[in-house]
Amino acid sequence: MDNSVLTNPTNTEIPVDLFVSKKHPGLPRGDLGFLDSAGNVVFKVTHQSLKSSSNKRVLLDAAGNPLLTLCLSNSGCWLGYKGGQAEENQFIFRVQRTKNKLTRIELEVFIGGEISTEATCDFKVKGFPFQKSCSIYSGNDIVAQTSLMYKLHQPFPKRGKFRLTIFPGSVDHALVAALIVIFLD
Repeated sequence: MDNSVLTNPTNTEIPVDLFVSKKHPGLPRGDLGFLDSAGNVVFKVTHQSLKSSSNKRVLLDAAGNPLLTLCLSNSGCWLGYKGGQAEENQFIFRVQRTKNKLTRIELEVFIGGEISTEATCDFKVKGFPFQKSCSIYSGNDIVAQTSLMYKLHQPFPKRGKFRLTIFPGSVDHALVAALIVIFLD
């Protein structure tokens, strides 16, 4: 059996559920965490406010190693960089908000390459941040989806913890987690 299938979680044939929460014993207060079904931290996000007007978030793996750095630019776009520093040679993606209504938000994601206004987007994120509900699309296919966790005999679900389902395919789970962080901002 090929070992790469075992080590790369993006090659799975079944959807992966992660639970997103700010309240978990393994997380510092205020940090956002992505947990597996056993309650283990898979990803965590630290928020760093810089002296300039931009904000910076770092997506870490379970061991605390930086995977992606997310920076809000002065133009209102989010830029994603590989690793823990925002260096031009580590640029991965750009996220631009296309619709910003009171209850609905839509984002367009442009992977790699040069930053231009004529490029076509690789992913779209559409949803409702207050309800913690969004879908990430690649063309017409749903790549991932979030939803509140409903319980029997509970008419209104709690919004402090919600589910992220990543569907089978070739998209990186860290990229999906980064897009959820940007969507919730």
